[in-house]
Amino acid sequence: MFETSNIRNFSVIAHIDHGKSTLSNCLIKFCNSQNNLNSINIIDNIYLEQERGITIKAQSINLNYNLSGINYKLNLIDTPGHTDFSYEVIRALSACEGVLLLIDAIQGIEAQTINNFYIARNMNLFIIVVINKIDLLISKPINLINQIKDILDKDLIITYCSAKKSIGIDNLINNIINFIPPPNNYYNNKLQAIVIDAQYNNYFGIMLLIKIKSGFILKRNKIRLVSVNNTYTVEKIWLVTPKIKECLVLNCGEVGWITCNIKNFKQPIIGDIITAVNVSNNIVTPLKKINPQIFVSLFLSKNSNYTILSNALNRLGLSDASLSYTPEFSNTFGNGFRCGFLGLLHMDIIKTRLEREYKLDLIITLPTVRYEILTNNNKIIYIDKPHQLLNINKINELREPIAECFIITPKIYVNRIIKLCIEKRGIQVNIIYFNNQAKMIYLIPLTEVILDLSSTIKSISHGYASLSYNFKCFKKSKLSCVNIYINKKLLPELSIILHDNNIKYKANLIINKLAKIIPKHQFNVIIQAVIKNKVIARATIKSLYKKVTEKCYGGDVSRKKKLLSKQKCGKKKLQKLGKINIPKKVFLSLLKIN
Repeated sequence: MFETSNIRNFSVIAHIDHGKSTLSNCLIKFCNSQNNLNSINIIDNIYLEQERGITIKAQSINLNYNLSGINYKLNLIDTPGHTDFSYEVIRALSACEGVLLLIDAIQGIEAQTINNFYIARNMNLFIIVVINKIDLLISKPINLINQIKDILDKDLIITYCSAKKSIGIDNLINNIINFIPPPNNYYNNKLQAIVIDAQYNNYFGIMLLIKIKSGFILKRNKIRLVSVNNTYTVEKIWLVTPKIKECLVLNCGEVGWITCNIKNFKQPIIGDIITAVNVSNNIVTPLKKINPQIFVSLFLSKNSNYTILSNALNRLGLSDASLSYTPEFSNTFGNGFRCGFLGLLHMDIIKTRLEREYKLDLIITLPTVRYEILTNNNKIIYIDKPHQLLNINKINELREPIAECFIITPKIYVNRIIKLCIEKRGIQVNIIYFNNQAKMIYLIPLTEVILDLSSTIKSISHGYASLSYNFKCFKKSKLSCVNIYINKKLLPELSIILHDNNIKYKANLIINKLAKIIPKHQFNVIIQAVIKNKVIARATIKSLYKKVTEKCYGGDVSRKKKLLSKQKCGKKKLQKLGKINIPKKVFLSLLKIN
């Protein structure tokens, strides 16, 4: 059993590609070598993390380290760097008393670096700045120190290391022990714990990763989940050290896994508070939920199973509290789910996992954002499906979500980025210059941000500029819903809300793209883009042609006319009754247009 004063809970936070996972693995190997254990790589253990070189899930591990004859327990939580997984970062930091803010010595301070810094500062965590990759010849840590003092804080503790070559790791661990405070037992030994993660195990069911804020948990203890007021019995307790090790107790300040026979997948678990059965008031503050930013509909092809999709979303949603999903029905595609994500990368990761891990063939619709509508009777309504506008009468204002964007860029790219932000309907809030760097703050519609703003900024700055953003507010805007009709039948999955600037031009692009992708049928397919019963763009896919008169070698021309008339009537009948095949790639192609 460790004394609470000898426990250190900390996370590694940084911009993407600054070396978080490399540093985490280096710390694991360094502590393992001191304890004569084999190195085990548990960081980035999801195949998509290894394949794409990014961290998706925050990983927790308990390390033992001996300093001056005293044994310390270091609870390390590695976190994602991409802004789409910001809720993972917040959950990880809720279990910590300090953070390592990792900065690449070459790339310097980037947008997500600043965003993570303020998240940690607002949570009152002790921050140690770690300058990584100092072994590279082109690194300039002295210049970076000036940036840190100008942009972040001049009083921060700064240390240097090379995670790849294990340089400066011993000094870093000493700083963790000396500066990051131990957890405090604030609440008179009454059990108070917070659930920071959950996952499903085929053998043990739902497992909870918890941080003990006060008191302790013993095996076979009865506990209570506050939000649902349900009582459970703790069946097993584990620590990751770095091997998974079963134990009998979790003490104050420790982070570990427990199982307690929870079977309800849809029960809100992550962020919940755990108390003893006889404790009525919870003192620990539950984690705030982050609302999804984009919404899509997931449908299945004919050879897929709806039950498998439902179970898959239940299991993925269990460990990803930022994923939302509700059942949905479409006349075109059948049963599916309306899903909410934090961004396009988040959406792509979930879609890929559903397809690979559960062998599902998915159709995914165009991503949209949530809009706010003020009616004439001052009632506020929120929608995330564009065609829902058809069911709302007497709209006073249609408001779109606005994102506050933080862009860090070298000075030479400022003009190009300003031009890009203007094209995206952005409003400049501020530009601050620090030596050779500039910090730009813009208010840009969220629809313009989520589609391609980050990649475009990377492109025009040759990878030197970076973007992070947060939802700011809803703002009245000149928007219209473009509904797509195919043979006079509304296809709501293709409806899209566009700004009135160049709306006819964009509608024509969509219609022409659909005309190229939708295959020919035995009847004419008419595609129309409609705004308030007014057709603004139109295209026709000509029917497949069959020479019905080919068998006529002579005789009266009336026989040929009869066959052609019969064919024409058949095509008209098919046009009314025939089912149109919508390929999966339709939605991906429209996404590229946007």
